[in-house]
Amino acid sequence: MRLPSLLFGVALAAPAIADQPLRVTTDSPEYCGLLAARLTSQQGVDRQAMALAAEGLRLCDSGHIRTGIAKLRRALRATHAQGG
Repeated sequence: MRLPSLLFGVALAAPAIADQPLRVTTDSPEYCGLLAARLTSQQGVDRQAMALAAEGLRLCDSGHIRTGIAKLRRALRATHAQGG
């Protein structure tokens, strides 16, 4: 019985989602570089976020692309959370 109400909620949210631009990402070394560039363009990045970013880049460089991307995204979220 919860499924119809869930589908109704998704249908209501669909127009709001459609207004946002679609961002396509791939698990590639290039995307690692893009995330790193976004992070370096941020102001006031703390040491913890920089450490996460460095670890993410190291993982990307050693072939662990998905894990590296996850670390880079965590670093970006941490930067955004602190207001950077």
